[in-house]
Amino acid sequence: MLLQIRGGAVMYGAETILKPVNFEIRNSRQKIAVVGRNGCGKTTLFKLISGELDLVKRDSDEDVIFAKTGNPTIGYLKQMTFADDTVSMEQEVRKVFAPIISMQREMEDMVTRMESDHSEELVSRYTRLQEQFNYIGGYYYEKEYEVVLKKFGFTDEDKKKPLSEFSGGQRTKIAFVKLLLEKPDILLLDEPTNHLDMETVEWLEGYLKDYPRAVVVISHDRLFLDNIADTVYEIEYGKLTEYPGNYTHFMELKRAAWDKQKKDYEAQQKEIKRLMDWVEQWKNTPTKVASARSKLKAIEHMEKIEKPERYDTRSFKASFTPKRETGKDVLFVKDLEVGYDRVLEKLSLDMKKGERIGIIGENGVGKSTFLKTIVGDIRALGGDYRYGVNVDIGYFDQQMAHYSSSGRVIDDYWDMFPTLTETEVRNDLGAFLFRGEDVFKEISSLSGGERVRLALAKIFKTGPNFLILDEPTNHMDIIGKETLENMLADFEGSLVFVSHDRYFVKRVATRVLEFKKDGVITYNFGYQEYEEKKTANAESAKETKPSSGSVTGTAKPASTESKPEPKYNNPGKEKAKLQKKMEKIEAEIEQAEAELTALKDELSNPAYASSYGKLTEIQSSIDAKETQIMELMEEWGNLDKEVELLMPV
Repeated sequence: MLLQIRGGAVMYGAETILKPVNFEIRNSRQKIAVVGRNGCGKTTLFKLISGELDLVKRDSDEDVIFAKTGNPTIGYLKQMTFADDTVSMEQEVRKVFAPIISMQREMEDMVTRMESDHSEELVSRYTRLQEQFNYIGGYYYEKEYEVVLKKFGFTDEDKKKPLSEFSGGQRTKIAFVKLLLEKPDILLLDEPTNHLDMETVEWLEGYLKDYPRAVVVISHDRLFLDNIADTVYEIEYGKLTEYPGNYTHFMELKRAAWDKQKKDYEAQQKEIKRLMDWVEQWKNTPTKVASARSKLKAIEHMEKIEKPERYDTRSFKASFTPKRETGKDVLFVKDLEVGYDRVLEKLSLDMKKGERIGIIGENGVGKSTFLKTIVGDIRALGGDYRYGVNVDIGYFDQQMAHYSSSGRVIDDYWDMFPTLTETEVRNDLGAFLFRGEDVFKEISSLSGGERVRLALAKIFKTGPNFLILDEPTNHMDIIGKETLENMLADFEGSLVFVSHDRYFVKRVATRVLEFKKDGVITYNFGYQEYEEKKTANAESAKETKPSSGSVTGTAKPASTESKPEPKYNNPGKEKAKLQKKMEKIEAEIEQAEAELTALKDELSNPAYASSYGKLTEIQSSIDAKETQIMELMEEWGNLDKEVELLMPV
C-alpha cells in the first residue's frame, strides 16, 4: 500500500466537502482516475493527498487514517512555481536533473575508489546506488528531456529564451514538463489535457501508461481516461466510491450496481409490506399474537437496504430550434488565407446544409483564426468566403469562458433580450442551471463552466441556423459534454466547430478538417472513420505526401498552394532509409538493455558476493554495455534530426 486514507472528512469552514474519505493507492504503478461533477470535491481530494488540507474527525470516536509507505514523493502541478523569470527555459527545466547528476558524480567517484579499495561494502554500496540511478532514469534522462520538450511543442530556440518571454499557457506547459521529468512517486494531474492538441494528448496517454510510478488524474476527457486508467474513484454527493477498470467499465459497473440496489431495495420493501400487512390483519387474534411478534422481530432484524440515490445528472437543456431555414449552400470558401501578420493556412471549402464539420489539429496552425476570419473578427489575408441564403450565425469564442462583468447574471441576460418577462428570463436561465438565487450572482464570481453555460444560453436563444463553436467543452464536466453532444447531434441546422476532445468530435462531426503545418486535409466522413483511415494509411503517408484538393474517402490537403522544388531527388526514399536504420538501432538498444538487465541480475547473485574479481569483471561488462546503449541512443537521435530536416516546412 503506497498511500491510504480512511475515515474523517474534509471541511471548508462549516461546510463538509468530502465524507468519509476512503481512498487508496495500492501499488507503485497504479493509474487512478478521479471523476465527478464540477465542484464535487475532486481538487479538494488532490489538496488532501498533497498535504495542503487536513482530515478532520466527524466524531470523537472515529478512527482516522492517513498513512504513506516509504515516504513517497508527491508531484502536483499547482505546486510548481518559477523562482527566477530571468533564467532560460533550459536552465529551469534541467534543475530537475540535479539529483541524477549528483548521483552520477558519486558513482564515478566510487568507481575510482574501487581501483584501490576492494571491500565488499564499497561494491555493495555501488550496486545499490546503481540500481537507484537506473530507477530515477539516470541512463536515459537526456533523451527523455529532448522527447518531452518536442512533444509539448518547444523548439531548440525556445530552450534559450528566458521564462519571462513565455505566455501563461506556455509556462504551464514548462511546469508540466518539469513535473514529468522529476518522476515523483505519486503524480497528481488536474485536467492535464486542457489546451493540448490531439497529437500531444495521444503521446501523453502512452507516456502515462508506461510511467513507472503511480498516477492520479482528474479529467473530463473520456477517451483519455479509457486509455490510461485501471481504477476509477467517483465523487458523488460528497462520497468516494471505487470501481476497477477504466472509465467505460466504471459506467457499466455503476449502472449495474445501481440497478441491483434498486431491485434489492424494492424486493425488501415488498417483503416488509407483506409482513406488516399480515401483522395488521392478525395482530388482534389471540392465536396469531406470537406469530405477529415473530414477524415484527424479523423486520426489526433485517439488514436494511438503502434506497439508491439518483444519479447526479443535472445539466442544462434547451428547446433549440432555428428560427428559419437556410438554403442548400451554407458556406463557400475559396483559397482563403487566414492569419495575422503571416498566412497560417490556405484552404477551400464547400459546406452544405445539415453538415457538422469538426476541425482538429495541433495548436498554432490556424484553427481558431479560421473561425475568427469567417465571422469577421479578423480580415482575410487573401481569397474569399461567402454565406448562403438566410444564414443566421451563432458564434461561441473560447474567450467567452473568461468574460467578466460586475453585473448580475439575470441583468446580463435580460439586457440582451429586453422584451422578455422576468418569468421567461428565469425559465431560460433555469434551463442552463441558473436557478433560485444563482441568477443574482455577479458575472465576475462565476466559474469557467458557468460562464460557458451563460454564453450558450444567449447564443441558443437567438435561434441561429449555423453554429460556429470554438472549444465549447473546455470548461465542462462529462455530463455537460454529453448534454451538448446530444443537443448538437439533434441540431437541425449546420455546425462547424474546433475541439481537441476526440470523444466529442467522434459523437458530433459528420466531416473532419485536419489543420496541419503543411496544409489542410479534408476527410469527408466522421472522426471514427478518420482514425481508421489514418491508421490504415500510416505507412504509405510516411513516403507520400497527399496532393491538394478535397476528396471522398482519401485525405488530401485543401490548399492548392504550390511548394518549392526540393533540392534532393527523392526525400521519401531518403526518409525511409533513415527510418529503417532507426528501427535497426531500436532493436539493438532493446537487445542491449535485455543484456544489461541480465548482467545486473548476475551482479546480485549471492554466489559471487565474496568474489571481487568476478564482481569487477561483471561490473566492467555492465559499464561497457551502458556505454554501448548511450552511443546507440546518440546515433538514433542524430538520425531523428536528419528525418526532421526532410519533413516539409
